[in-house]
Amino acid sequence: MAIRCLCSSQSLAPPLRFSAFLDPLHKIYLRWDHDDENAMVTFELQVQSTGWVAFGFTIDKEMTGADLVIGGVLPDGTTYFSDWHAVDEETILEDERQDYELLSLSQDATSTTLAFRRHFRTCDEHDQDITNDTLRVVSGYGADDTIDFFTGTIIHKSLFLMLLSTEDELHTPSVYHVYDLKLNDFPIPVDETTYTCTFIPLPIVKTKHHIYKFEPMITPRNITVVHHILVYACGNGSVLPQGISDCYGADPDFALCSQVLVGWAVGGRSYMFPDETGISIGTPRDPQWIRLEIHYSNFDLIPDLIDNSGIRLYYTPELRPYDMGVLQTGIFTFPIHFIPPEADSFRSYGICNTSLFEEMNGAPVPDMHVFGYLLHTHLAGRGVRGVQYRNGKQLRILCEDNKYDFTLQETRTLKKVIILKPGDEFLVECLYQTLDRTELTFGGPSTLNEMCLVFLFYYPRNFISSCQGYPDIQYVAQQLGQEAADATEGMMAINLVEWDKETVQKAEKACKEADQIMLVKTIDELVKNETSFIRDIVDTTPGPCKDISKSRAVPRPKRQAEIQAATMENVQEKTLTVRMVWREASTDI
Repeated sequence: MAIRCLCSSQSLAPPLRFSAFLDPLHKIYLRWDHDDENAMVTFELQVQSTGWVAFGFTIDKEMTGADLVIGGVLPDGTTYFSDWHAVDEETILEDERQDYELLSLSQDATSTTLAFRRHFRTCDEHDQDITNDTLRVVSGYGADDTIDFFTGTIIHKSLFLMLLSTEDELHTPSVYHVYDLKLNDFPIPVDETTYTCTFIPLPIVKTKHHIYKFEPMITPRNITVVHHILVYACGNGSVLPQGISDCYGADPDFALCSQVLVGWAVGGRSYMFPDETGISIGTPRDPQWIRLEIHYSNFDLIPDLIDNSGIRLYYTPELRPYDMGVLQTGIFTFPIHFIPPEADSFRSYGICNTSLFEEMNGAPVPDMHVFGYLLHTHLAGRGVRGVQYRNGKQLRILCEDNKYDFTLQETRTLKKVIILKPGDEFLVECLYQTLDRTELTFGGPSTLNEMCLVFLFYYPRNFISSCQGYPDIQYVAQQLGQEAADATEGMMAINLVEWDKETVQKAEKACKEADQIMLVKTIDELVKNETSFIRDIVDTTPGPCKDISKSRAVPRPKRQAEIQAATMENVQEKTLTVRMVWREASTDI
């Protein structure tokens, strides 16, 4: 069936700033940009195929409910482009409302290129919202213009579309140096989980410099094994061990240093700090050594893996106005944190009250200008958000990802710098799902354990390294009908609970209502506890939908439930054959 192309006369100016390959073989290349004022995203999809090509969004990488556009160029030069949705894993239907606007469509001897745009939030129930969350993108193509969608090449990828700038838009110093913090020919143990730590000096410079960028260096063969890399600054009074060892094993000295400088996790890329800030090195108050921590998840127990992974730092004598720091917030990982099994939804909370910061910092703490963040949970995590309160009232949801994906953990920049004042509270909420687990999941270092963390990137720096909380586990156990005289008995009692939907809900409510023990730590490993509590979160309201939909240009004839490609052999060449279920013809033109 020939489908007329509804093309816009508008060009793609200004150039699209962001890009990514959507498949491992680099055959599908996406460029995009977003216009926040008009709530619009523009895409350009280039695919190495002269058949049909497709792009869209799914729910948790399942095709049911997917939002798609499909387009291409027939042999006679006729173009086709249309908005579709997936009914199930075998059926797609064309939308009655056409909310994707085609800007251009072309084809050469090897590739097809589509440029199109749509609003963040359309008024079509079959379209997925484009949000500030991690989105599950689906793309695909066929060998020719016979659209047999579910037997074509289909690729799924998680992508964050709301990037704010490229490195080209930031200031790259005219003079800079590169310094690597890495392991050298380290044999990865044949164990499911390994935390490897070593201590490395920072660059020796005679005058103050700023680290302005970092990027991961992952040994290619080990890309599926390296889970995260953290660089911790050490206090200059610390006595550090030599060699390489288990970070949290028999020698506690290998767990020294808790002030995060930079961090990378699965799916992350390089990150350049905003022009106004950088990590200071070279002054008496700056750290001279770091602890390099690399977490390996060798679930397949692959032998003979040698690793040279680490973090590359870029530093410059061209100073920026402010020294930056990183504050670790969320739930104190071990031993109190737990998530029940077979839970469709379970929320955990970790509170930070900054009222102790000045006392522990040893000097007044200036307003913290938060410009970026890194969210972190493990495999059960489904959402993370950080909420700011002042004088007992919620100011804003500072950062969030309601479609969190473990495979895409990257440092993200806020749309505008947010000020965290002394006395403000910062609450981290993590959403988990454990439908595939029959045993309790506890907080811990393994990928099969859990974490709930938000790293805040801010300036000017202070000496506070972390501010985390956890619930009174004795209270939680008692609310679940268990006897517990202290925290140790409380944790033991959690193992005795018979979990069902009711007890899961009771546990979530108890963890939120319980008194919260808050721990604040400095770069010199000073720790202080304080009691706090969890406030309610007021959800944000999504913006109004935008309706630019067009009715179908050509009325659709009625079709049988499915059209098999084999029945179309005698159709004329410029007829588009389609293997899908068509909806009843619309009378709208």
